Amino acid sequence: MSPVVAQSGMPTPDRLAQPTLPVDPSQADQGAQVYWLSCLPCHGDRGQGLTEEFKKTYPEEDQNCWNSGCHGERPYESGFTLPKVIPPVIGTGTLQKFPNALVLRSYIFATMPWWRPASLTEEETWQVTAFLLRENNLWPAGEELTETNSAMILVAAPTAVATPQPSLSTVPSWTPPLFLILIIAGFILMLLIFLRRPKS
Repeated sequence: MSPVVAQSGMPTPDRLAQPTLPVDPSQADQGAQVYWLSCLPCHGDRGQGLTEEFKKTYPEEDQNCWNSGCHGERPYESGFTLPKVIPPVIGTGTLQKFPNALVLRSYIFATMPWWRPASLTEEETWQVTAFLLRENNLWPAGEELTETNSAMILVAAPTAVATPQPSLSTVPSWTPPLFLILIIAGFILMLLIFLRRPKS
């Protein structure tokens, strides 16, 4: 596709154009290519998900993907039904269901792309995972993502578990230690046994 010419006469970049690779591409750079080929049609050119705004970049006849005969309830032969909501994968709050990069990569490997799950190679899934991490500022661009280091890369923001603090009004000013309570309970039990013994 060639760049679109804006009203000002200046060309605007084609949002659906294949990304170019640098001379010495990193794993994440390679992942940008995988993303463009397998993820962009649903997850958007900026990882924003299948928004109304993004759908307008498609040819008019392809903008309503849920029509019957397209990707709706009765897709065409060898077609597939598209979910009504396709989440963003780049930006604040995305990817929060994945605790770390290894889990994210495993999910991509097993379930993506939507229309042909598990069709990406091992290498392609590592590449696209590295790309998503880089775009979300979770992984340095030049480093190689592997099975060894990916489990240590947190994706979901850790949630703080609030420890309930007892109210001062419910806490007695002095709480006896457990061993003291056990000694008193044992003494009372022995006293009851002694009192119930038959007298000779």
